[in-house]
Amino acid sequence: MNAPILYVKAGCPYCAAAMEYLDQRQIAYEKVDVRGDDLAMEKLKEISNQSKTPTLVWDGQVLANFGIEDLERFLAQHQTAR
Repeated sequence: MNAPILYVKAGCPYCAAAMEYLDQRQIAYEKVDVRGDDLAMEKLKEISNQSKTPTLVWDGQVLANFGIEDLERFLAQHQTAR
């Protein structure tokens, strides 16, 4: 299984909350900061059809522009799908 990829923008409070949530639950992830990185931003747009963060990609599933409640539901569904 691949580790999830979390697309963020430095200074984004929603991104900080998402990282804190994942860290507290010891869910390893790769953080990709798209601010100032044109290639990473293009990849984010390709994956999610938008440029908003946070966006989480895990095993081909995409959760774009989310809040913590959305993340909780996504993770619960992801855990049961394994």
